[in-house]
Amino acid sequence: MVIQWYPGHMEKARREMQEKIKIVDMVIECRDARMPIASKNPLLDQLIADKARLILLTKSDLADDNKTKRWLTYLNCEKQKAIAVNLNKGQGINKKIIQVCLLLNQQKREKQRLKGISPRAIRAMVCGIPNVGKSTFINRLLGQNRLVTENRPGVTRSLTWLHISDELNLLDTPGVLWPKFEDPKKASILAALGTINDDILDQKMIAMDMIRIIQENYPHVLSCFYQIDETLNPNQFLQKLAWQRGYLQIGNKADTKQAARSFLHDLRKGKIARLSLEDVNEML
Repeated sequence: MVIQWYPGHMEKARREMQEKIKIVDMVIECRDARMPIASKNPLLDQLIADKARLILLTKSDLADDNKTKRWLTYLNCEKQKAIAVNLNKGQGINKKIIQVCLLLNQQKREKQRLKGISPRAIRAMVCGIPNVGKSTFINRLLGQNRLVTENRPGVTRSLTWLHISDELNLLDTPGVLWPKFEDPKKASILAALGTINDDILDQKMIAMDMIRIIQENYPHVLSCFYQIDETLNPNQFLQKLAWQRGYLQIGNKADTKQAARSFLHDLRKGKIARLSLEDVNEML
């Protein structure tokens, strides 16, 4: 199934980000810990160029902890650091983020001191695809709900400067996707976890893709949570779920579309289990 969603405000935001990247010191890129590669915008590498980058694996409380640890090992390198964050627990996050930002900019700031220049606050652009928790993350740093947050894509529409501390200023940016999804599996995972407008999706097809992935990678998880035979194929699973939850059409026919919406809601909220839909072994 071909999935595309690249509304006009995203192209506008991409152009603005391309202009503003010239005046920032680094980029803080938010990715969903459950899909660290699918939630990476391939346009960012070109946009960021040689800027330092901090990757935040957000929603880590919903992801498979063991897989997240392996992803962190894979993503950490000299000019790029990666940390996992639970956006529902903001205590201590400010200090940790500022420390890593200072570390990534240490050489540059030391050169400024040697020249007799007092380093100013680090300017960091916060970016990522829609609905990965950028605004929630910034609200945690600010200690207040200054930015509007909703569990749907497309809420943030403009670039905004925010003062965090004497050492860090952030440039908040809208969630931006890319014009064409080359990998159908990644596109399906993106759609399943709420980064694409649900109104344009065949949610039943998306749900069946995710059921298949979970059956392959997490045996017994679906049967444990739903009390439904895990050997059923995805369509049969949705039929059983529809009957179980009373999603019936005229003539007592199972409403598998409603069952699919219910399943995706469970998945996005982390109700089924702590799941990661991508494995670092796929990159090796």
